Amino acid sequence: MKPVTIYTTAWCPYCHRAKALLDKKDVSFTEIDVTMDAKRRDEMAAKAGRHTVPQIWIGDTHVGGSDDLHALEREGKLDAMLAA
Repeated sequence: MKPVTIYTTAWCPYCHRAKALLDKKDVSFTEIDVTMDAKRRDEMAAKAGRHTVPQIWIGDTHVGGSDDLHALEREGKLDAMLAA
């Protein structure tokens, strides 16, 4: 399975929703909490071109946010992206 990285904040409901989907699918992920970390948030924004959380990567592919992750799941594309 490809590595999954998700940038989050503690209070973000969309972050919790994205993590819940990954947990439901038994996908391990690296969580980078940018709640009080401006340097990491700037890193995320530079990589993603977005300032909102969550921002999710599967391997080297930027998926986007929670809605994007759930759309991949609805379209039946998420499992193929996760496969190594």
